[in-house]
Amino acid sequence: MLVPRALRSLLCVLSCAWLRTGAASRLKAPALPIQSEREPVPSKGLSGCSFGGRFYSLDDTWHPDLGEPFGVMHCVQCHCEPQKSRRGKVLGKVNCKNIKQDCPDPDCDDPVLLPGHCCKTCPEDNSDKKQTDSVLDPFEYFHEKSKEKEDDLHKSYNDRSYLSSEDVGPEESRTDFIAVLTGVTDSWLPSSSGVARARFSLTRTSLAFSITYQRMGRPSKIAFLDSDGTTAFEYRVSKGQSDMICGIWKNLAKPLIRQLQSEQMRIRMTTLMNRGEEVEGKIIKHRALFAETFSSTLTSEEENSGMGGIAMLTLSDTESNLHFILILQGLIKDKDPLLVPIRVQLVYRQHILREILANITSHDPDFAEVLTDLNSRELFWLSRGQLEIAVATEGQDPRQISGSITGRKSCDTIQSVMSSGDALTPGKTGGVGSAIFSLHDNGTLDYQVQVAGLTSDVVGLTIELKPRRRNKRSVLYDLTPEYNKATGRAVGGWSRMEARHIHMLLQNELFINVATAHSQEGELRGQIKALPYSGLEAPRHELPTPLAGHFVSPPVRTSASGHAWVSVDRQCHLHYEIVVAGLSKTDDLTVNAHLQGLAEIGEIDDSSTAHKRLLTGFYGSQAQGVLKDISVELLQHLDQGTAFIQVSTKLNPLGEIRGRVHVPNNCDLGTRGEVEEAEFDDLFVKDPEELKKDPHTCFFENQHHAHGSRWTPSYDKCFSCSCQKRTVICDPVICPVLTCPRTIELDSKCCLVCDGCYFEGDQKMHAPGTAWHPFVPPFGYIKCAVCTCKGSTGEVHCEKVTCPVLTCSHPVRRNPSDCCKECPEEERTPTGLEHGDMMQADGPRHCKFGKNYYQNSDNWHPWVPLLGEMKCITCWCDHGVTKCQRKQCPLLTCSNITRREGSCCPECTGEKLIHTHTHTHTHTQKAYS
Repeated sequence: MLVPRALRSLLCVLSCAWLRTGAASRLKAPALPIQSEREPVPSKGLSGCSFGGRFYSLDDTWHPDLGEPFGVMHCVQCHCEPQKSRRGKVLGKVNCKNIKQDCPDPDCDDPVLLPGHCCKTCPEDNSDKKQTDSVLDPFEYFHEKSKEKEDDLHKSYNDRSYLSSEDVGPEESRTDFIAVLTGVTDSWLPSSSGVARARFSLTRTSLAFSITYQRMGRPSKIAFLDSDGTTAFEYRVSKGQSDMICGIWKNLAKPLIRQLQSEQMRIRMTTLMNRGEEVEGKIIKHRALFAETFSSTLTSEEENSGMGGIAMLTLSDTESNLHFILILQGLIKDKDPLLVPIRVQLVYRQHILREILANITSHDPDFAEVLTDLNSRELFWLSRGQLEIAVATEGQDPRQISGSITGRKSCDTIQSVMSSGDALTPGKTGGVGSAIFSLHDNGTLDYQVQVAGLTSDVVGLTIELKPRRRNKRSVLYDLTPEYNKATGRAVGGWSRMEARHIHMLLQNELFINVATAHSQEGELRGQIKALPYSGLEAPRHELPTPLAGHFVSPPVRTSASGHAWVSVDRQCHLHYEIVVAGLSKTDDLTVNAHLQGLAEIGEIDDSSTAHKRLLTGFYGSQAQGVLKDISVELLQHLDQGTAFIQVSTKLNPLGEIRGRVHVPNNCDLGTRGEVEEAEFDDLFVKDPEELKKDPHTCFFENQHHAHGSRWTPSYDKCFSCSCQKRTVICDPVICPVLTCPRTIELDSKCCLVCDGCYFEGDQKMHAPGTAWHPFVPPFGYIKCAVCTCKGSTGEVHCEKVTCPVLTCSHPVRRNPSDCCKECPEEERTPTGLEHGDMMQADGPRHCKFGKNYYQNSDNWHPWVPLLGEMKCITCWCDHGVTKCQRKQCPLLTCSNITRREGSCCPECTGEKLIHTHTHTHTHTQKAYS
């Protein structure tokens, strides 16, 4: 029996031994028409636990997700416990326990059980606790702003895409950090004049970073240092002209995450161009990061001073007050007294506009203040990036740092998906709008917008505020004059953006609206918001592929839409990032982790399903990943622009939104799974000057090679050389033994490759990518299996045929050689054939679930370890196939929803139930064998 992978893991935890990294058994599922790309296997030597097809670091905790229809087990908590083996190696062991008995007793008479929780809690007091910013301490203002963001404005109009804390699921929770990097005085390199600002976002075990720098050359490497000063991660910076560095550190170990959270880590940047420079700083949390919309990097005119700082600024929501926080490094010296007087100035072209005198302490040099009532000229200069902030010490030895104030910079992408479901008057048109934006230091906002699938001509394309009343829109900027009807696009720049509008843009408070002749108030609408940098190799500066129901075959009138960035790298791996809006959500409000959509990629021609691949299932509004092992045909379709990306849902399993993808590539031979190591090393080429200074570098064939690198020497492609601490070792390439009779020689390869596959059964050659029923003497053709030829390796891969599930009581096999049975003509009905995932040919008629066997037509409530019998889920045996279904619950329209203990469905509390109904469509079933 094949049960959901996470359920297998939970069953195994109670009876299996160690779950080691890479050592957990991988149970192979029967071949499906579409196969999902598995998550990357953890790096060799990385300790942790494998559970349900996912990898967890040591000391990670999680609630197991058993998949449909079981969902997330909120009352079960699993822990990856570090354990030592007999040889002293640290391994991970999964331990799961029921945490319901640990729930505290609520301190109220009528506790409620909220969806997605295990323990009952007291109803929250939603009294309005807002304060005006005029009475707040400057530090507290930033903190209060982050809380207000979660307490949305009243929603008397639609705009349901407005970002709130409810939209952020557990997988999307993130923690932000900041660091100021200045010259290091105790380094073997001379102190630097450079100053860098680094901003970090931690999501699960990945740390994305955006770094800007001034008064220094482009860094060659970035090192993350742990509490002992040891390099925990090193990032090689690619060559480029931009002053922005974007990167990501994946698979942080749990101990390092704890150090990061407790502010024990540092970051160091080094450049070895011309003369060596090094800047370093401490990574800290800061509550001002959430509200920051303007920023400044402060540098000193003094050479090699080691001084610097940053200013984080934000405007008041209702008044023209500019709040700021300064983080200073090196400005205050050890010899300075405990209290140091400073002078903070707001400057325009060397003219002092505002000045603040204050005292700061040498042990806590951070400073916060508010500049009140900025006039129209000051706000104009702020929007154009023409204001400076300067900080100077008073006394006999004055020191000063200063910098220009601009809109906040990051590697995130400012984008918007416009859907009919998010229009002020929601609809289902199947149309789509997609937009990307770029904010410059001078306040200009460049935009690229595309629309498709509309019901009528565009009459208005506008950037707007969130309306205070349903039918009173607040238009800020009209893009309509730039709209080209022939292309469906608008490209241009908003050059007169006010400081208030920049602030709102970077706080995700602006919207883009598409009005048409049939929908004058707007057929499509979307929130303009930042898409966090994820490290994927996709060109976000280019317009993404629009996804719409209009492009599905046949077209679907849906409220949803989306867009996707797709690229193919040197190894012919496909990188993708998908953003959707308006997708229909699951009926069961108590399980938030149900897959909201399934994304796949394939050919435009639906008649062939051979080259269709499942990309991912996703929960919220976006999905991303890398797809490897792509067929030659699919890569060719991507190159020719005849491929598509499609998102399917429970309501539209054959496709809800779709878009045509064109990704030019040179992958004529398919995915290069075995990339030459020398080619891989080329991606991380070190600076020649840096290589010369490294004592472990090798010099060979007039080139320097880094320690540990491998390459093919120019004198013979059939040798492979490596550098091991100044020693070059070259070995002959050992070619694999090929079983095919016909081989070909490629110019770039040493070894011969198969020109197709040779199959012993029929003693024939088969072309790469072809499929056939195997011939096995003396039985003849085996129609219950299909074999395929895998490219240049000459490997033949055979799988069982998937047969349909039959609804008749007496199926027959028409010919002895047939694999699948059929219903007799007299028993065949219009619904006599249904698609099934499992094979029915001569299989057992009973079902096995857990340790129990069930006869055909038996039904039962499944038993799950630690939780016992799941009374809200019913399973039954259907001709050897186990199917399970969660009890369907009515859709509630009340705002206060809870669930009584022992009840399967949520209920309304504290108010009258206005309206309930149950969806009439068939609930998706999950089949297991």
